[in-house]
Amino acid sequence: QVQLVESGGGLVQAGGSLRLSCTASGRTFSWYAIGWFRQAPGTEREFVAAISWNPSRTYYADSVKGRFTISRDNDKNTVFLQMNSLKPEDTATYYCAADRRERSTEYTGRYYSTAATYNSWGQGTQVTVSS
Repeated sequence: QVQLVESGGGLVQAGGSLRLSCTASGRTFSWYAIGWFRQAPGTEREFVAAISWNPSRTYYADSVKGRFTISRDNDKNTVFLQMNSLKPEDTATYYCAADRRERSTEYTGRYYSTAATYNSWGQGTQVTVSS
């Protein structure tokens, strides 16, 4: 399994930016698709973005498309989530997760937006956007 640690959360004003990092250890990081999910109090965990293993195709929830960008640096075992034009409704705990399959050849948004696709999760990092 891959072990994941998120960082980069914090408090930001609406319209501001944050960059989250998801750093992995354990199995060969470059073989795994990585997804970002978020959960606000009293709500279900929701998909935010994902990046496949090779080629690095990207997938986004409609609510963040055009504002968030996911990328990966396999040399650093890290996936980034650049979040721009943040809104109060982006406030949540953000989690990254690794695909349960190595070198998955699934390239559909439905696959990567489903929480059951992933079996290794980080502890989460809090993002708070003030209005």
